[in-house]
Amino acid sequence: MDRQQQLRAGGFSLARRTRHIEPFHVMELVKRAAMLQAAGHPVIHMSIGEPDFTAPQPVVDALEAAVRAGRTGYTAALGIEPLRRAIARDYGERFDLDISPDRIVVTAGASAALSLACMALVDPGDRVLLTDPSYPCNRHFVAACDGVPVPIPVGPDTRFQLTADLLRRHWSARVKGVMVASPANPTGTSIARAELAAIVDEARQRNGFTLVDEIYLDLSYGQLGEVARPRSALELGDDLIVANSFSKFFSMTGWRLGWLVVPTDLVPVFERLAQNLFICPSALAQHAALACFTPASMAIYAERRESFRQRRDYIVPALESIGLQVPAKPDGAFYVYTDCSASGMGSSEFCDRLLEEAHVSLVPGQDFGVNESDRYIRLSYATSLASLEEAIGRMGPWLKANRT
Repeated sequence: MDRQQQLRAGGFSLARRTRHIEPFHVMELVKRAAMLQAAGHPVIHMSIGEPDFTAPQPVVDALEAAVRAGRTGYTAALGIEPLRRAIARDYGERFDLDISPDRIVVTAGASAALSLACMALVDPGDRVLLTDPSYPCNRHFVAACDGVPVPIPVGPDTRFQLTADLLRRHWSARVKGVMVASPANPTGTSIARAELAAIVDEARQRNGFTLVDEIYLDLSYGQLGEVARPRSALELGDDLIVANSFSKFFSMTGWRLGWLVVPTDLVPVFERLAQNLFICPSALAQHAALACFTPASMAIYAERRESFRQRRDYIVPALESIGLQVPAKPDGAFYVYTDCSASGMGSSEFCDRLLEEAHVSLVPGQDFGVNESDRYIRLSYATSLASLEEAIGRMGPWLKANRT
């Protein structure tokens, strides 16, 4: 059955936009790894981008209190006022930014946040610039709105990030705006402050929007041996749209809670869209998330960030010691984008065989774009240091035995 026949199976045709939404390959790998583990093989999972930490006890206690109090009804589409105030206050306390709570739009995860942003900003046929490689869902958020994602090939020379020069060279009459992530998935790299300011300025000059994915902002460490203070793109003006999430830094992936910071005059638009598309985010998750910003929880999160930094500091040199080069050292998130070309295998073959033969689960570059995707693999170090050490212990001998 060809693709068109598949789209018409059942006697009706599907929307054309579905043809542009590709499978999320990492989830298929996760399923295969789970099957191997169920069969008794000790798989080390370094594929999915999910912290091995769960919500800290103060957040769990707040959830239980919300359940007992019956706070399970619909909330305002923009989120409960106490949570919007808490998020805005956190920007002031930790980032020295004066953000009005009125600009906060609480969402059902960062995916809903980015979907809302694309619904508000992208018309059919509009083009949106983003990097290749990048988080695959970003281009699909654009495509789902009948926009056209424009992937810009980037490599180690720009730390796999967009630059103002690249934006100028790829901007055209149909381009509506630009989407960037800092730190980014799959590379763990950030955009330098001056470069990000230049990107924002270039978009402004063309009356385009800048949408910044900051879901890993709080997991910023600096280069190896450095200490970095995270800085939000919101420093660069009130016209940016920034997405964030409770999933990564706050260890609440399955709670499906995130937020946007949007320009004041766009809040009614986002509210109208949110009312119709999502009704509201989870009431229980919102009430529980208030406890994320307590001193006790923040102390726990600070310890966890340090743990991620220590894992980064171990895994990057360890990978290079077994012949997997890291051409752009990650300074945030919990990913390493490593070059597997010296093995003589493409990334898909590399990951398939590594999973089947050494029981270590990584992700091939094809999930993140087409630019040299067969050369790179992504490793998630959102697992224990002991597991990382065991993975290197398996990968080293496997590479030595299979290098062509």
